[in-house]
Amino acid sequence: MTTTHNLGYPRIGPRRELKFALESLWHGKASEQALQKTAAGLRAQNWQEQSGLALAPVGDFSLYDQVLDMTVTLGNLPERARAYDGSALDEYFRVARGRSPSDSTCCSVHAGEMTKWFDTNYHYIVPEFSADTSFSLNAERILDQLAEARTQGVSAKPVIIGPVTYLWLGKAKDDSDRLNLLNKLLPVYAELLAKLAAQGAEWVQIDEPALVTELDANWRHAFILAYHELKTAPVKLLLTTYFGELRENLQLACELPVAGIHLDAIRARSEVSRLADWLPVHKVLSLGVINGRNIWKTDLNATLDLLEPLKEKLAERLWLAPSCSLLHVPVDLESETTLDPEVRNWLAFARQKLQELSILAKALDNGRESVAKELETNQKAIENRSQSPRVHNPAVTKALSAVTPGYGQRKSPFSTRARLQKERFQLPAYPTTTIGSFPQTPEIREVRKEFRLGNLGQQDYTARIHEEIAYCVKQQEALGLDVLVHGEAERNDMVEYFGEQLEGYVFSRFGWVQSYGSRCVKPPILFGDISRPNAMTVDWINYAQSLTDKPMKGMLTGPVTILNWSFVRDDQPRRDTCLQLALAVREEVQDLEKSGVGIIQIDEAALREGLPLRESDWNAYLEWAIEAFRISANGVRDDTQIHTHMCYSEFNDIIGAIARMDADVITIETSRSAMELLDAFKGFEYPNDIGPGVYDIHSPNIPQTEQVTNLMEKAAERIPAERLWVNPDCGLKTRRWEEVIPALKAMVAAARGLRTQNKGKEVMATELAETTQ
Repeated sequence: MTTTHNLGYPRIGPRRELKFALESLWHGKASEQALQKTAAGLRAQNWQEQSGLALAPVGDFSLYDQVLDMTVTLGNLPERARAYDGSALDEYFRVARGRSPSDSTCCSVHAGEMTKWFDTNYHYIVPEFSADTSFSLNAERILDQLAEARTQGVSAKPVIIGPVTYLWLGKAKDDSDRLNLLNKLLPVYAELLAKLAAQGAEWVQIDEPALVTELDANWRHAFILAYHELKTAPVKLLLTTYFGELRENLQLACELPVAGIHLDAIRARSEVSRLADWLPVHKVLSLGVINGRNIWKTDLNATLDLLEPLKEKLAERLWLAPSCSLLHVPVDLESETTLDPEVRNWLAFARQKLQELSILAKALDNGRESVAKELETNQKAIENRSQSPRVHNPAVTKALSAVTPGYGQRKSPFSTRARLQKERFQLPAYPTTTIGSFPQTPEIREVRKEFRLGNLGQQDYTARIHEEIAYCVKQQEALGLDVLVHGEAERNDMVEYFGEQLEGYVFSRFGWVQSYGSRCVKPPILFGDISRPNAMTVDWINYAQSLTDKPMKGMLTGPVTILNWSFVRDDQPRRDTCLQLALAVREEVQDLEKSGVGIIQIDEAALREGLPLRESDWNAYLEWAIEAFRISANGVRDDTQIHTHMCYSEFNDIIGAIARMDADVITIETSRSAMELLDAFKGFEYPNDIGPGVYDIHSPNIPQTEQVTNLMEKAAERIPAERLWVNPDCGLKTRRWEEVIPALKAMVAAARGLRTQNKGKEVMATELAETTQ
């Protein structure tokens, strides 16, 4: 029989039960015991839904982040999280978000740095290392979950992050080499594997996705050292890779002393036959043949064409699985009773993907005729999608063909634009602004819900949103911000909101996926050619501008971010889809400018996220991604100021590409990394204005004026003060007004203090010049 298994399952629950349990704990409305009860119920439900698998994952369930879980397992929590009283869960949440439930009025600490998990929209907490780092096993979480699974009759496969990838994911907080810690780390892994074996585990899934990246000789050698050290472990290791091809690491992976290898056969399909040929006869080959990153149905017949010769060759050594953890897709399509029925028939969420896996296994074991009905139904859906007239729009094709290089060019260089913009807006030094959104209160959400359900008419809905905009503008004026935003009360999500107004999208009701912690997003489904029937933001921005004499930013999401944060069609190159989005955003930018809006922000938070995992592949992606942004942004006058924003992305290595975007102002995340991201500017003279984020909006901690000042002074060491803006890391929708107001007060006070310092320096410089004449 063909062994089927899964690499991981969505942990948030079909109705985001984990999210609400976490937030109840954090807000003091529920106990740790209540949270753990909800978590246990979700795990039991997940295992039940995976009961048809030969092996189900255990340890993939996390209360916040699986990398942070591994940090706890390895005894590597930063000392700052352990310096206060509280439970182990308190320490965990201090690293995750800077504060635990018991720290409501004190004991806030610096949260762990957060960044993207490879090229996904999932965020992980970065492990921290130093030359003095030591490790000690704390296996309670995974052992408890394994015992829990076994009592429920689950055929369990523990899941852990491998030692080399764990080091690769982290950062040294000094000048030490992370790889020097490998010898300290491996005994703890050996101890963990022994404990898992003692508790009945036969197989352990050990995730090493770093193998799909470009590794130097030292990192490649680390894999050899690590797995030769672990080869005596009393369990079988399934070395698991995903998100890309092994390429030059393929032979290395084949030769490691493990019992099996998992390959992402969606992204590395070209390597399947080579791996099957090279893999020693005593090793299992697990193929990820169901896409764990997207929601389209698998072409089962085409997949069987790939698998049947391999089954004949490998027999029981061929295992089947999704390409990666199903963490990245929604839970269950059956809940989507209101979704467009034609498009719905083209989709598969996590539960449906496991059903597809079962069909493939039955076909391999008993022949295609044993699942003839299922294969026929699948084939009809595949053909219906490929032939649907809703997918292709000739008018969009024509518009794309009319694009010329001039679409991506501003009329004048930045130096000219900056002078004209300064004359137009008369902003002070260190101008203050926010990234766009303000708190999404329960009242705002209720208004949108009632409007969506038809219980609130358009006129009443507009009046209520106008009230929220007016409140937001009033608060910003009282705070003394220099460039205001309308607050985005009308927006459910920065991508979904725009998708709802573009042709080529459909939307789920319950298609949530975890972004980090309790933060969930509901990616829209981009199934066809994109066009913009009507203006999307102009009326809201114009109303906000009518309430103030200060500049009001128009707020848009950029084409690359809309692409990367959607479930995107896979029947044409992503570049083509992105350029369609760029034309739609360009039309909105031009309509905002025509209406009198002089500052327009086009967020590209996900630009870095879409970067291929291998540097050798970067240029092709960056070429069309930057082209798409420039097409969207550059059809405006010189005195119109274009902003963009990027959050929680390491981009030091692509700073030249970001400069080519030629945005007048870029705002970036820097607070959690203590301005570390600005190290890129030591050797690169970034030509335009920049706003390094000084308020970590992903933590409930409220920054003090001194903290903000210190961060901006660090920034001024790298970037001329006259080109610096002061702003939060990201939008404020997830925070509460009682957090936002004091944080922004501190930010404004810091900016005013810096202006005073600068004036003092200018006076001293003038006096010194006069003295020396």
